[in-house]
Amino acid sequence: MEKAGQLSLRHIDIDEHLGPHDVRIKMHTVGICSSDVHYYLHGAIGSFVVREPMVLGHEGAGTVVELGKEVRNLRVGDRVCMEPGIPDPNSRATRLGIYNLDPAVRFWATPPTHGCLRETVVHPASFTFRLPENIGFGEGALIEPLAVGLHAGIKAGIKPGDIAVVTGAGTIGLVTALAAMAGGCSKVIITDIQREKVNLASRFGMIAVDVAKEDLNDTVNEVTNGWGADIVFEASGDENAISGVFSPLCPGGRVVFIGMPGKPVPIDIVSAQTKGARIETVFRYAHVYPTALALMGSGRIDLKPLVTDTYSFEESIEAFEYASNMKPTSVKVQIEL
Repeated sequence: MEKAGQLSLRHIDIDEHLGPHDVRIKMHTVGICSSDVHYYLHGAIGSFVVREPMVLGHEGAGTVVELGKEVRNLRVGDRVCMEPGIPDPNSRATRLGIYNLDPAVRFWATPPTHGCLRETVVHPASFTFRLPENIGFGEGALIEPLAVGLHAGIKAGIKPGDIAVVTGAGTIGLVTALAAMAGGCSKVIITDIQREKVNLASRFGMIAVDVAKEDLNDTVNEVTNGWGADIVFEASGDENAISGVFSPLCPGGRVVFIGMPGKPVPIDIVSAQTKGARIETVFRYAHVYPTALALMGSGRIDLKPLVTDTYSFEESIEAFEYASNMKPTSVKVQIEL
């Protein structure tokens, strides 16, 4: 990314020394996240501003081609995915186990840190994970958004048999719904305004609601006998969805905010108070990659249907242009190197 609205394919010098605890990875697949698209279109997300050329991409999978001298948990030739955020190991947040909230974290494709949409990357072995034999590179690159959904499920404190609502059936909404099902929810109701997304969610066994034509509360009341959902995951970042987030919730239920609105939006605190709602928020994830890989390796979570569009590296600019204005039938756009 040269600047907002301008991408190029060219050589760029990135000095990456292989330390004793690092591995060098030949990239195979990189997913395009909505944050990549936002940087591409607007040049900034909040206080993170692209001030100089930056390589995009943080959802990646590839093959280990070189080991640091102290690495013992990986071998050359291992197929791996990588957790893109590298925290300061000495920070207070890291010591508390909430390294995703470390202000000093270096996160791929977050200014000024380069992303992984390039031939090779050097990464700490402790944040590099071997893929199960039955998981391909495309699915491996989807571990990163799945980690967000799993982290949301952990923050929600899912209990066996819970009924959940997920607002928004984009990539994050779908992986959150899959994580909720794998975590013990007996039923997951998911919403979207695009019929194509609703149809895809239905194929996963979710109760899908087209909120452009149907009332979510009617469905929730029917499923729960009028009690309400135990958990509402807000994954859209949409102002209308956020304003009504407490309506389908049961008394004493939990709301987890995942989607990030583009600007401050109002929240109905009185509705939350009258239901005694517990509110949680999600920013990235911590300590969930092994869980995500175990669930995928066991077959409990299948992400293959989410990969809808694949481009070659030479088509990267075209891929970003498409990801900026996708068809409703598309979920995840990936680039293969």
